[in-house]
Amino acid sequence: MPGEPYQKGAGALRSDARHNRERILAAAREAYAARGIDVPLTAIARRAGVGVATLYRRFPTRAALVAEAFAEQLAVCAGLLDDALADPDPWRGFCTVVEKVCVMQAVDRGFTAAFLAQFPDGGTDYEQVRRRAEDGLVELVRRAKADGRLRADFAVSDLTLVLLANAGVAAEPQEVAVAASRRLAAYLLQSFRAQGARPLPPPAPLGLRNVHAGSR
Repeated sequence: MPGEPYQKGAGALRSDARHNRERILAAAREAYAARGIDVPLTAIARRAGVGVATLYRRFPTRAALVAEAFAEQLAVCAGLLDDALADPDPWRGFCTVVEKVCVMQAVDRGFTAAFLAQFPDGGTDYEQVRRRAEDGLVELVRRAKADGRLRADFAVSDLTLVLLANAGVAAEPQEVAVAASRRLAAYLLQSFRAQGARPLPPPAPLGLRNVHAGSR
């Protein structure tokens, strides 16, 4: 048929474009996991084996690339918060979030930075997820306090302290980082219990975006 060669060519083009896209996303995930989201797009293009122009055709902004690279992890994090809020045991829900987010941070530095970053060039989805996370954490803290097992002077900003402290283990090999993260979280959760709590200094004026700034 006269149109057949064109159709095959178009199919090959679509296949190449899809392959390039997958290579770019794989390279971005690897680079972000190792170095955070400040990796230059030119370095990601080199890692993927494509030209910079090809990368920009698929992902016109850094925010677009980060959002696509970490879409699955964002869904996991949102689901984690939803599950914790649905848990009838407020303290267990609170502890689960602390433990799992710390492990996620230890395994993948890029995801933590991506989740907490703000993008002036169009990262509206990320801003919505970040705000949803902050609201969810506030509610988890409120419930755990009302249940009587989270110390009364615990502040939501103390969760930022947890992530800042945990960020220090992310530079270690993954197996070591995960083990260290779990032990650190266990230590901290014991100190968060209301039973036997002693007064602390005032909370620091920190928010989730401070974790991203501190990880650079």
